[in-house]
Order: sequence, then C-alpha cells, then structure tokens
Amino acid sequence: MGAAGSAKKGPRGAAADELMPPAGGGAARHGRSGGRGGAAPGSGAGRGHGGDTYVLGLFMIYMSTQVDALLGDGHGRGPDVAALTVTFFLFEFLAATQDIAVDGWALTMLSRENVGYASTCNSVGQTAGYFLGNVLFLALESASFCNKYLRFEPQPRGIVTLSDFLFFWGAVFLVTTTLVAFLKKENEELIPAKEETKGITDTYRLLFSIIKMPAVLTFCLLILTSKIGFSAADAVTGLKLVEEGVPKEHLALLAVPMVPLQIILPLVISKYTAGPQPLNTFYKAMPYRLLFGLEFAFLVWWAPKVKHEGGFPVYYYAVVVLSYALHQVTLYSMYVAVMAFNAKVSDPLIGGTYMTLLNTVSNLGGNWPSTVALWLVDPLTVKECAGAQGHTCATAAATELCTAAGGSCVTTLDGYYVESVVCVILGFAWWFFLGPKFKKLQDEGQSSWKCKRSN
Repeated sequence: MGAAGSAKKGPRGAAADELMPPAGGGAARHGRSGGRGGAAPGSGAGRGHGGDTYVLGLFMIYMSTQVDALLGDGHGRGPDVAALTVTFFLFEFLAATQDIAVDGWALTMLSRENVGYASTCNSVGQTAGYFLGNVLFLALESASFCNKYLRFEPQPRGIVTLSDFLFFWGAVFLVTTTLVAFLKKENEELIPAKEETKGITDTYRLLFSIIKMPAVLTFCLLILTSKIGFSAADAVTGLKLVEEGVPKEHLALLAVPMVPLQIILPLVISKYTAGPQPLNTFYKAMPYRLLFGLEFAFLVWWAPKVKHEGGFPVYYYAVVVLSYALHQVTLYSMYVAVMAFNAKVSDPLIGGTYMTLLNTVSNLGGNWPSTVALWLVDPLTVKECAGAQGHTCATAAATELCTAAGGSCVTTLDGYYVESVVCVILGFAWWFFLGPKFKKLQDEGQSSWKCKRSN
C-alpha cells in the first residue's frame, strides 16, 4: 500500500507513464517567512493543517494493525477489495485536505517576493518522499533483496513489513506536527477577523468566481492544451519499451540514479523561476522537451535492433539513462515554472483552495492528452494479415478470421510512431502560436487574479 499519497500530482504525475516510475511532487513551500500570517479562508491553513495531520497519522497507525488482514493472509483469504477501496479513499481524502491546508499556509506565511520558492521545496520533498516510500521501502520489504545484500543468514521476510512502515510514518506524522505546533507560531494580530472563516458554500462561490475571471480562464484554456505535444512520449513510451522486450524491473532500477538529479534540479531551476516571470522558463524548455518525444520514439525503434538473447547491451541502457536525465531537466523546468506562477498569482485570502484549483487544472492538462494518446495507439496502428490471402486485421473480428485461416497479423505501421510525430507537430504549433500568450499572463496585474468578495 505504501504511504499516503499526495492530493497533487508531481512533475511526473500528470504525465502518466514515462520511461521509468514516477518520482516527484506537487507544489511546494520554501523561503523566508513573511507576508501576512494566519489562515486563509477556504484553505484550512494554520491550526487546521495540524488537525488533519494528526488524523492522518493516527489513521496510518491504526491501518498498521489491519493492513495484513486486508491484503489477505495467504491461507485461502484473498484481499478485501471493498475495504481496500475505502481505505485508499480515506487516505486520499485526508492527504488532499492536508495538501490544500499546507498550500494556504505557505501562501500566507511567505512574503510575496519569496512565494515563488513554493514549488521548489515540494518538488524536492516529494522526490525524497517517493524514494523513501517506494524505492527504499520495496527494497527493504523484499526478502530476496535483504538476503542478498543486507543479511548474513537468509530469512523468509524482508527487514521491514508494510505494517511496520505504516506505523513508523504514522508516528513521524504525529511527532512532526507536534513540533511544528510548538516551534512555529503564527502572528494572530495580523489576521483580519473577516478573513478567519468561510463556509463551504461561500468557498465554492469564490471558486466559480475565480474560474470566470478572464486571466484565470485564459490560463486554464492554455494549460489544458499545453501538454498535448508530450502525450505520446509521456504515456506510451514506457509501455512500448516493455512491449519490445525491455524488462520492467530494469526500467524501475534505472530510475534510482535519477533521484539525486530530481532533488537537485528544482533547487537549480528555482533561481530562474522565483523571479517575476517564471513562465519564461516554461517557454524556453518546451521545445527541447518536445524534441525528446522524437528521441524516445527512436529508443523504441532501436530496441529490437540491439536486442540479443541475453537481453540488451549496456550501451543501450546507458543511452536510455542519459536521455531520461536530460528529459528530466526540461520536465522539471516546465513543472517548477508553472507551480511557481500558480503560487505567485494565487490570492492569499483563499490561498490553498485557489492554488489547488490552478494545480488541478495543470494536472488535468497532462492527464487528458495522455488518456487520449493511449486510446488512439491501436486505431492508428496499421496491420496486415500475413499467410492468409483475402483477410485483413482492421477489426477484432477480422483479426480472428485471419488467425482462423492460418494467418497472423503483422504490424506494418505502429500507431505510437504516428502519434509521436503528430504530437510533436501540435506541440510546436502551440509553442509558436499560443506560447507567447501564455507568457503574457505574467504581465497581468495582481488585481487580475484577485477574488471579488461580496462582504
């Protein structure tokens, strides 16, 4: 089950599957304390954040006593799917609530000139969290890994179990929340009384008023279409590499050396995104990321050419790792830039909700093209029936008839390559025609992003 997930997707989240498993996080918090302290209405910042974290920590400790039973005992009892579904829902609900709270907390605690660092801290933190909660945990939970590398005498179980993992991090949640409560005080004198609370209905009215604002509406329309050019590379490449025979576990292993890079990159990129025009970095990185779509297609095409009986040569994996590392530079440049921009324009009075709304739209801008790209691969693939004249492979029924006649369907044009070229063309069209409009959003005054209140 792992650790509770974050409500927001990371730089990899919106991209669905890439070459390797995801490592990264959503929007972040960092910088010198400043600006207005206090809770943002609708965000649950401040003390609300602590309450959510306590509940999440206690829930993880409770689940540590139940998780083995939910996953099945291996003696005829299978996993309790219904209970696991409810459990994951509660995990996501609590994590999402906490996520919004911390967003609002960051926006109200950081000075306006430093709020652009918000995306940096979270990118670093969630990359480290991914490594601890996935790579490190899976290694320590694996009996074979522990017996091979960490033990002198083999044991039937790993060093860490899932229940141990949940209990430990539940306790960490409780301890860190308590430390924050005692060590970090908010300046309550700066909290205007009218800003302390807002009902759910009022918050949703504010959300609708936010979406209807011209600047926000333009941002949403542009960000929803900005990642079409990356959809084939992000969603299909990993699947195609596996289809060509590259073992999934090898791809997962190649992601490990990327973790230090993914921690360092946001720190370096923040120097360029913390200023008044973070979207310039987004615009400059986009064409390079688009070109990697063609390079990834080449890697897929190249895979069967270099494959041998023992697998793939070391130099092929070296090229994959180098390609992935360079691709991460462009991906994180775009991701951190958008998160920094969202943090800068979000109205502190509804900070957590406002920023989460913008981040959600940003994530949706990556999710829907990836879904469409996955769906279109088969319709765009051209196959012919070899060994049986008069038959085709245009439909599932025709494929069955071809097989029944003693033939076999052979791919003559893989839809992935068609998608890769078309997506890159569409991506460059967006960059050329709509990219300048996206950059121009930085020139909008702060009043263009402020919520209109009817108090």
